[in-house]
Amino acid sequence: MKEEQIKQLKDSGMVAVIRGANEDMIEPLARALADGGVSTLEITMDSVEGATMIKKARELLGDEALIGAGTVLDAYTAKQAIDAGAAFIFSPHLDAETIQMTKRYNKIAIPGVMTPTEVVQAYQAGADIVKVFPASVVGPTFFKDVRGPLPFVDMMPTGGVTLDNVQDFIRAGACAVGLGGALVDIKLAQAGRYDEITERAKAFKQKITEARGENE
Repeated sequence: MKEEQIKQLKDSGMVAVIRGANEDMIEPLARALADGGVSTLEITMDSVEGATMIKKARELLGDEALIGAGTVLDAYTAKQAIDAGAAFIFSPHLDAETIQMTKRYNKIAIPGVMTPTEVVQAYQAGADIVKVFPASVVGPTFFKDVRGPLPFVDMMPTGGVTLDNVQDFIRAGACAVGLGGALVDIKLAQAGRYDEITERAKAFKQKITEARGENE
């Protein structure tokens, strides 16, 4: 089950990072993203409604999308998210206890890293994928260079990925990309302009598909 979910996450090519939403907008927002081809949604836990939104998104989309938690700073929060139905746990940093909690319940552990040393430490701690954050600081070349000696570690950039550079990250070896404001613009959601979010998702999907085709 877990291996299938990891494959689903990587095959999707992109993880939509939903930050700043509320319970009222999570269902139309999740639907808009799914309609645009996004099959992996990360709902951040820096809101008191985080766990509730994870549960709602899961009930809405079912097997149509993989729903997980982001901005998980400790093992306690990881457990809250897992209890709500999160299939994966994203952290902005490397915390061994959070990874251990995630692995204990056979969920996907994705800690944040910034250096080759942290990439290896995360892998040794049991990370399934590492999130390079903020990716805007290191750029696509980092992925190509680090994957040279560490080809067995799946790396995903988050923070600073845009329509203009997403193909560069994919070509450099990123297994998928995390997309925040460039895709999930909460202002659009607040204005009810969900169709524009769907169109953004379709544009990112096309770019990623094209770049992956070039890599084959």
